[in-house]
Amino acid sequence: MKRHLCIFFLTAALAALCVAPAHALEYTIDGPEDYLFGRPTSDDTIYEWENPNVDRSKNTALIPPGFGSPTSYLPNSGEYLTPNLVPGALNGGLVNQVGSVGNPNGGTPTNTTGSGYPAPSTSLDSSGYPTVSGGGSTGGQATAFTEVTSSLYYSNGSLGTLKIPSINLTVGVYEGTGSAPLLKGAGHFEGTSIWLGNVCVAGHNRGVRNDFGKIHTLKSGDTITFTTVLGTMTYSVSSVTKVAVTDTSGLSATAHNQITLYTCVENQPAYRWCVKAVAAS
Repeated sequence: MKRHLCIFFLTAALAALCVAPAHALEYTIDGPEDYLFGRPTSDDTIYEWENPNVDRSKNTALIPPGFGSPTSYLPNSGEYLTPNLVPGALNGGLVNQVGSVGNPNGGTPTNTTGSGYPAPSTSLDSSGYPTVSGGGSTGGQATAFTEVTSSLYYSNGSLGTLKIPSINLTVGVYEGTGSAPLLKGAGHFEGTSIWLGNVCVAGHNRGVRNDFGKIHTLKSGDTITFTTVLGTMTYSVSSVTKVAVTDTSGLSATAHNQITLYTCVENQPAYRWCVKAVAAS
C-alpha cells in the first residue's frame, strides 16, 4: 500500500512540473560578437567642393623649386614649365609670384620682378633706370639718384649692409630681387637708387631666410642704417603699411633720401608690407 502511495505522489509531482507555466523559467541570451555584424554602409566623410574649372594642363605646370630653397615649402611654387603658354603671357601679364598668374585681386595682371615684388611703375630711360615725367622732377623738385656701378660692389658681391637694431637684424644687400640674391640676403630693386634718393630693398619673411620677417613690427622713429662703399646713411622709420602687390608707388624716385623695404604678407599673396624710413636732414 505504501508503495502505491509513493508512486502516486511521485507521479503527481512530475505532472505538476510538466504543467508549470513557461514564464516561470529564467534564461539569458548573449549577443553576438562585434565581428559577426557587417560594416556600416553609411559614409560620414566630409567632402569639400573643388572648382572643376581649374586649368591643370601643362600651360600652368610648375617646375618645383630646389630642395631647401626659400620657397620650397610653399604650395604652388616654382618656375613655369612653359612660360610662353601661361594665360596672359603674350599680353605682358605674366606674374611669377609663387606660381600664381595674374592679379591676385582678380584685376588686370601687372608687371612684377622675378620674385613677385612689384617693378617700378615709372618710365625707364635707355639704361633701364627709372625716370620721372615732367623734366625729371617730382612735385617741382629734382629727384636724387645714384646709379649702381661696378665700383660700388664689395668683394663678397654685396652692395652694402642693412642694420635694424630694434629687430636685431644685420643683413647684406645684393643687386636684384630674384631668387638668387634673396637666397644670400636682402635684394636691391634694380633701377632704383643705391645711395641718394629712394633706396628700395626687398627680403623674405619666412623660410630658409626670414630677414624681413619682423619689419612689419617696426615703430615710427626706429633706426635703420645702410652702409655702402659711399658711407653710412641713417634713416628713421616714418611709416609701416600694407599695400597691394600692384602698388609700385613706393619705388618711385624721390628728392629726399629715404629707404623703402618690401616683404610679403604671410598667407596674403595680394599684399606686401612696405616700410619707409627717411634720412635725417
